[in-house]
Amino acid sequence: MPVLSVLDLSPVVEGGDAARALSESARLAQTAEQAGYRRFWLAEHHNMPGIASAATAVAIGHVAGQTRTIRVGAGGIMLPNHAPLMVAEAFGTLAALYPDRIDLGLGRAPGTDGPTARALRRYFDGADRFPQDVLELQGYLAPAVEGQRVAAWPGQGSNVPLWLLGSSLFSAELAAQLGLPFAFASHFAPELLLQALRIYREGFRPSAALAEPYAMAVINVFAADTTAEAQRLATSMQMAFANVVRGTPGRLKPPVDDITAVLNDAERAAVASRLTYAAIGDGETVGRSLRDFQALTGVEEIMVTGMIHDVEARLRSLEITADAVR
Repeated sequence: MPVLSVLDLSPVVEGGDAARALSESARLAQTAEQAGYRRFWLAEHHNMPGIASAATAVAIGHVAGQTRTIRVGAGGIMLPNHAPLMVAEAFGTLAALYPDRIDLGLGRAPGTDGPTARALRRYFDGADRFPQDVLELQGYLAPAVEGQRVAAWPGQGSNVPLWLLGSSLFSAELAAQLGLPFAFASHFAPELLLQALRIYREGFRPSAALAEPYAMAVINVFAADTTAEAQRLATSMQMAFANVVRGTPGRLKPPVDDITAVLNDAERAAVASRLTYAAIGDGETVGRSLRDFQALTGVEEIMVTGMIHDVEARLRSLEITADAVR
């Protein structure tokens, strides 16, 4: 089996708040560390009342400060929302505080809707400048060179590892050209997963960062002591996906016994398409699903995610998953 890692969206549950969500993220990272997961990433989303990791670098610092060995990073920073220099300074600071533990995954989407993107002062041609911004950011994280007039302090010479993230083919091609590791968001955009991985591997050019292609894919995982309980836990994410489709994102709802009572046929079909790649069940079922996923994709690393309402069930899901593939 490949290496296992965790993507956390720091969900804000109904009846909870951001402080509780971030505290639970730290607990999740501690459990992941103890269970042997390699890395723990948080994601940048904006104008989402059910996600507490909008200020992603701050959340990463919070989690890294309460763990000891697990790598902590961004999955990811939406680079067109930010000046590369400021990203380098933020992650250079994190690297100074937590040496050899910080990852920087980069995406080119806004991580939000149009009005919020404008509120972020995001220029919509920023996605077109993404390749140039990645190279600029690389320069700020590399050792300073003679005559360099603008440098990132902290950041310069930190060599924080960069990943390119994608839910389409663009970043797969760019990661291959630049010789960077690549992570695909198959937990919510599964359609192009296999094509993106093929493009990445076939076009990969070795670089100073990476001699051979290294791919990771994200999969929804809901593990519990029984398959029936795991299926029930997954209904919280099903309702969250449906709310996004409706354009009414909100806080994470408690699970329900019968999802057909709260989602109509069209909503269930839309949710099912997003959950094309998912491992839902007891340990044996989840272990088999993850082995099948690795055999299908050939990825070197699997990143698991799962928006579970009850934090104790979230912790248990990580433990069962680690045991299932150990």
